Amino acid sequence: MHTAVVILNWNGLPWLQRFLPQLITHSAAHARIIVADNGSTDGSVDWLRQHAPAAEVIQLKENLGFAGGYNAALEQVQAKYFLLVNSDVEVPPGWVTALEAHLEARPDMAACQPKMLSFHHRTRFEHAGAAGGFIDRNGYPFCRGRIFDITEEDHGQYDDDRDVFWATGACLMIRSDAFRQVGGFDASLFAHMEEIDLCWSLRRRGWRIGYTSATAVYHVGGGALAYGDPRKTFLNFRNSLAVLTKQLHSRWIYYRILHRILLDLFASAKFTLEGHGAHARQVLRAHAHFLRWLPHLLRERRRLQRLEERPDLTGMYHRSIAYDRYILGWRRFTQLDRAAFDQARRRSK
Repeated sequence: MHTAVVILNWNGLPWLQRFLPQLITHSAAHARIIVADNGSTDGSVDWLRQHAPAAEVIQLKENLGFAGGYNAALEQVQAKYFLLVNSDVEVPPGWVTALEAHLEARPDMAACQPKMLSFHHRTRFEHAGAAGGFIDRNGYPFCRGRIFDITEEDHGQYDDDRDVFWATGACLMIRSDAFRQVGGFDASLFAHMEEIDLCWSLRRRGWRIGYTSATAVYHVGGGALAYGDPRKTFLNFRNSLAVLTKQLHSRWIYYRILHRILLDLFASAKFTLEGHGAHARQVLRAHAHFLRWLPHLLRERRRLQRLEERPDLTGMYHRSIAYDRYILGWRRFTQLDRAAFDQARRRSK
């Protein structure tokens, strides 16, 4: 078998009980099934050993987060492809072979994702990945099918195979040699934005990232950390600034950092006006952590620049997605300025 399906679990017993049996049914003939337990205290490991003997178990002693947990687990796994999937994802028959076929046909592609739909609203794209991820000049991520909090109905508008800037960690197939080439996930991020950071590092080493609609999965979302949890706001804002600082290929990095912080302050004010004071405070806390972290990030930036081979920035959006969404009122990916993506292609040549 070429593929190891690896599910990172942290106190997710209800999700394992609901989704793992079907995943085993639809995957075991084509892949190893591994659950890496991130120091759970809810009886997950005991349940796995009693009720899911087809799944191998890797036990980690403590919660290392998404990034550190996967790094530690994948050190113990040998396979051509790693297929990382959240525990709150429903998968269809043939999903493993569809993703394998996509990478097998593209030897210069490091990773790909399937179509990500909502488990609860099955004709609507899901927030975490939708139909492939992109990023704007200020480091804000968005997707085909999802811009900030707006998700689109799936009418087949993204039924295609194409390159994207980043692929979602909620369901990601990646070549093990590419994963190891860039050192895996940045464990200091703990959770959120780590797959964007990983994909950006891969692209700087000349790899492509892809999306295929040949298969679709259904994601509950917020299985480990609910979408409305202020801690998610903290991690998203802190890590987004960190990834931008490390990865952005620009001589104007300090301007970009300052510009991004100002935009974040507008977001904090919006949270306050909407009555979400806890989220507003987490934005400020994220900035404080980021500024303490900045010397380390600048050192890491210089290290990555030394390793860079054939950077390909196709898919970076050289406009402000925040301006397009909140000032111009653009709610769908198809409304965005395509010339801004073309500019990214010209710069990558």
